[in-house]
Amino acid sequence: MMKFNVPKKMGIKPNTVNKQTIQGFDIELKTEDKERIDRLVDIYENSILTHLDDEYVRKTTWADRLADRISSFGGSWKFIICFGFFLAFWMIWNSLGFTKHFDQPPFILLNLILSFIAAFQAPVIMMSQNRQASRDKHESIIDFAINYKAEQEIDDMQSHLHRMEAEIMSIKQLLLAQNKEQENEEE
Repeated sequence: MMKFNVPKKMGIKPNTVNKQTIQGFDIELKTEDKERIDRLVDIYENSILTHLDDEYVRKTTWADRLADRISSFGGSWKFIICFGFFLAFWMIWNSLGFTKHFDQPPFILLNLILSFIAAFQAPVIMMSQNRQASRDKHESIIDFAINYKAEQEIDDMQSHLHRMEAEIMSIKQLLLAQNKEQENEEE
């Protein structure tokens, strides 16, 4: 909240106005305007992300999306915890004396299963990472294009502001010259 200093001799109390300034500029925005701008930017970003997601679904095959789901599960804590319980259960089941042992220590069948999972999970995760890297590259190109366009628009606005400032200065000089002429005529 910003308080504006109003001279007390005018009989006006200082007015508290809900305004903020844009960082780096001396442009004041009302809170409602700032919220509206933030909302518009969010809508724009969401529409871009929606288009990217639609394009991703169009360009990827069913097998690619399955690989993405497998890698998202295979690279999660849920997988690690579930697989840890599975390994513990397997070893306890095959080590206790009162159960039927189908894979006695040194757990050769378990080693085969682990090798099988590692052999197939690694390439699936790598395929998914390659697609994600490609998607990230595409998104970064879009981000660069948006930033470049914004920079061009900012440069254009600054040139307009400089032109307006020059015109205001010339008008100010004309007014000052006109005031001096009027003062000279009155004397």
